[in-house]
Amino acid sequence: MDYLRPIPLTDPAAAPGSHVLAGGWVRFTHVEILSRHAPPRIVPASQIAPEALAPFTAPRAPIAGLTLDRPRLMGILNVTPDSFSDGGRHAATADALAGAQAMLAEGADLIDIGGESTRPGAPETPVPEEIARVEPVIAALAGQGITAPLSLDTRKSAVARAGIAAGASILNDVSGLRHDPDLARVAAETGAALIVMHSIGTPETMQGLAAEAYGDVLLDVYDALADCVARAEDAGVARDRIMVDPGIGFGKTLDQNLALLRRLSLFHGLGCGVLLGVSRKGLIGTIAGEPLAAARAPGSAAIGLWGVAQGMQMLRVHDMGHHRQALALWQALTATAPTGP
Repeated sequence: MDYLRPIPLTDPAAAPGSHVLAGGWVRFTHVEILSRHAPPRIVPASQIAPEALAPFTAPRAPIAGLTLDRPRLMGILNVTPDSFSDGGRHAATADALAGAQAMLAEGADLIDIGGESTRPGAPETPVPEEIARVEPVIAALAGQGITAPLSLDTRKSAVARAGIAAGASILNDVSGLRHDPDLARVAAETGAALIVMHSIGTPETMQGLAAEAYGDVLLDVYDALADCVARAEDAGVARDRIMVDPGIGFGKTLDQNLALLRRLSLFHGLGCGVLLGVSRKGLIGTIAGEPLAAARAPGSAAIGLWGVAQGMQMLRVHDMGHHRQALALWQALTATAPTGP
C-alpha cells in the first residue's frame, strides 16, 4: 500500500498548477509517496489520479461552527490537581472560569476542558470524580453565553454524556476510542463533534511501550487513526464531524515524535481536520534544554507554526497570547488568511 503526503508550500507566490490543501492556506504541487517496502519518492501532483488527490483538495467542514479555512487555537483548561504543567491552577470552578475568560480575551477560538490528567504515568480518575470536576465548569461557561465552542477532554462515555448535557459541543478522546468505544455512540446520538487522538496503552504504561510499539511510526499512526475514524463512522459519526490528532508525546519516543512532526501533512489524507497538540511537552524541554514546562511557550509556538505550515487546522495550546502573536506575524509574512471569529 502506498501513502500520499502533499509537500506543503506557504510562499506568497503561488506556483503554477498548485492545489489548495484541504480548502485552507497551504498549497502543493508535488506529493511524496511513502511505502513500508520501498524508499520514498516525490512526484508531481499532476501524476496522481484525481480520486486519490480528493481527500487532500476537498475543503474541510466546520467543527462545532468553527470554519477550518484558517488556523484555530484551542485553549487548554485543565480542571485537575495533577496535570503535567498546570495541575491545580484551575481546579476551583471560579479559577477555571477566570482562566477560560482570559484565554478567550487573548484570542482562543474554543476551550478544551479536561478533568483527568493523561500525562505519562498518571493513574485513571474515577468517573464520578471526573464528572464532578468538569460538569460545573462547562455549565457555568455555557451559562455565561460565550459563543466559543466548549470541548470536553475525556476518554469515558459517561463523562461525555454529562459534559454534553452541561453544554459541551465537542468530545476530545485521547485514547482514540480504545478506552471506551461507546464514546463514539455518544457523539453520534448527541451530534457532538469528535476529536480522536492516537495513543497506545494507558497514561500509566504508554511511555514504557513506545520503543517497541512501531514498525514505521508515521504509517502505523496513520493506519491506527484511519481505523479509529472508520469505527467512529460505523457508530454513526459523520466524517465531517471528526478531527484527528497524531498524539505527539503519547506513547512516542523523541525520535518517533520528530518523525511524525516532520511529515504531518500525511494526515490530511484521512479527509478530516487535523489537530496538533504539542504545547509545553517534554520533547520541547529535551531539545531546547528547558526543564520547566511552564517556560516552554517559545518552543511550543515554534512547533505550532511548523504545524500551521503543514496545514494543521487547530493547535491545542496553553500560552494563548504567545501563540496568537506568533501566528499573526506568520500570517502577515505569508499573506495567508487572518485569524478571528
